[in-house]
Amino acid sequence: MKRKLDLITIGRSSVDLYGSQVGGRLEDMGSFEKYIGGSPTNMAAGTARLDMKSALITRVGDEHMGRFICEELIREGVDVTGVKTDPERLTALVILGIRNEDSFPLIFYRENCADMALCEEDIDPEFIGSARAVVVTGTHLSNPQTEAAVLKALRLSRESGGQTALDIDYRPNLWGLSGHGDGENRFIASSEVTKKLQSTLHHFDLIVGTEEEFHIAGGTTDTIKALEAVRAVTGATLVCKRGPMGAVAFSGAIPASLDDGEAGPGFPIEVFNVLGAGDGFMSGLLKGWLDGEEWPVALTYANACGAFAVSRHGCAPAYPSWTELQYFLERGVKDPALRKDKDLEQIHWSTNRRNDWPSLKVFAFDHRMQLEDIARDAGASAERIGEFKQLCLQAALNVADGETGFGILCDSKFGRNVLYRAAGQGIWIGRPTELPGSRPLEFEAEIGADCGGLNEWPLAHVVKVLCFYHPDDPPEMKNRQEEKLLQLFTSARRNRLEFLLEIIPSKVGAVDDSTSAAVIQRIYDIGIYPDWWKLEPFATNNAWKKVCETINKNDPHTRGIVVLGLDAPMAELQASFKIAAGHELVKGFAVGRTIFGDSARQWMAGKISDDEAVNQMETNFRNLCSIWDGAH
Repeated sequence: MKRKLDLITIGRSSVDLYGSQVGGRLEDMGSFEKYIGGSPTNMAAGTARLDMKSALITRVGDEHMGRFICEELIREGVDVTGVKTDPERLTALVILGIRNEDSFPLIFYRENCADMALCEEDIDPEFIGSARAVVVTGTHLSNPQTEAAVLKALRLSRESGGQTALDIDYRPNLWGLSGHGDGENRFIASSEVTKKLQSTLHHFDLIVGTEEEFHIAGGTTDTIKALEAVRAVTGATLVCKRGPMGAVAFSGAIPASLDDGEAGPGFPIEVFNVLGAGDGFMSGLLKGWLDGEEWPVALTYANACGAFAVSRHGCAPAYPSWTELQYFLERGVKDPALRKDKDLEQIHWSTNRRNDWPSLKVFAFDHRMQLEDIARDAGASAERIGEFKQLCLQAALNVADGETGFGILCDSKFGRNVLYRAAGQGIWIGRPTELPGSRPLEFEAEIGADCGGLNEWPLAHVVKVLCFYHPDDPPEMKNRQEEKLLQLFTSARRNRLEFLLEIIPSKVGAVDDSTSAAVIQRIYDIGIYPDWWKLEPFATNNAWKKVCETINKNDPHTRGIVVLGLDAPMAELQASFKIAAGHELVKGFAVGRTIFGDSARQWMAGKISDDEAVNQMETNFRNLCSIWDGAH
């Protein structure tokens, strides 16, 4: 029977607040990164990245953190049909950090949290039957109500011919065995926990745990005897994780030595952060298991995914895409500190980006100097520029009308309130960083000389920079501009922001069909990989061909190209769009003055009303969209 889903995970769902600073106490952390967390939630995201159709059953609060979890899961491609909103309880939180390679302090904020209110009524038989497998973790066996929900899901899965898996995921303080300050502790012996686990193990086809987790499941700290005790109550395949020694699978009787199990190769990497490594491991294992791979192959996937997790900051954000995993397995370890492997990190970034933009039609009104000139000529104050940008946004939203594939480019100098208003509207948002007209490149004051201002930007905003760069520039000019671009790109990546690079060589020198391609190659050569390129409208197919070939050769995972307007008349843009749209890498346009120029001059002079300005710009933007769609 063909099923809609590969797997459903059930259980914990939280927001992880991860200390940004590394090497100090949790008490000394000054800032935190926010990620999704909780083993089942991590596994749902991790398997989705490996091209599995995954879903999660849990509860979240009716508040910002609960919405964050749902939105992040949707971005990862996870089905959230089974995620229920609890109006009475808060979403769980975890605060955690990296002290050193052996210490990872964490605090669970789970008092009466939403996911522990999961109940049997939350388990829909039809939804369970739509998945090839149900995967649960140990925490939700610690409470009678959540245990009943889990057991119902397992029974329904088996009745429908599905498979079942358990990640023991033993956290003593989540079983009430230690205090809130003991979140890092992974083992406290408990006959009651052992008894509870052993009463459920017969429900599973696959059981996964560390040696310590099998100790609690088997009731002894002798690993072989613990595995034998588990085998006595279940015929499941047992996978025992052994840290740097990899993992082994036992499908039948337990041998005298762990070394006699089926194994996959481990990877010699630097351990940076063990938190979430088991969920990464489980994601890779589930991929191999459900794809029907032999255990050595499945364990290779698992070990590799675990290696990525221990090498990076965060849990779910560290997990690889399927493309990334295949690349890593084919190429091998180049730098044991995987987060410092530039090739690997580029693939990780570019294959795990937020959202998807197969086409992009952008109203660009990030102009500052040009609007200052228009306002001055009309005798209007600079404050009027911000008011006009609000009208630009309204025109853009009117055209978008809730559909995807539309965006704006807007500055914060005059358009800060526009940026606030645009948040959450479903449109693509780009923001300029360059000081208008600067050559060599300089940044706006808010960005800062060290680009530190980017740490205040929302993650949904795209860093845009215009650089007047030409292959024939003097060496001093090239070096200065390249240093600035590299600095900005590095800061954008550090702050998890996408990067758009706009180049206009025709403004500073003679150009031919190879000029922009030469600039693009140089940008890649110095280690900059823009998510987006914004390029002038070339007059020939050959120029577009050279540009697209250069980008694809260096970065097959780029978002693509948008065409700028250069204040060209509609007829000229129509001709240029027709050429550009014939190239798959060109995703759309980012045009400004062609849309707003006349309206700005008339509005600043008091000749038209707000509504008339909006209507004019809306008509122009809509016409450009139609021209692009027709050409494309």
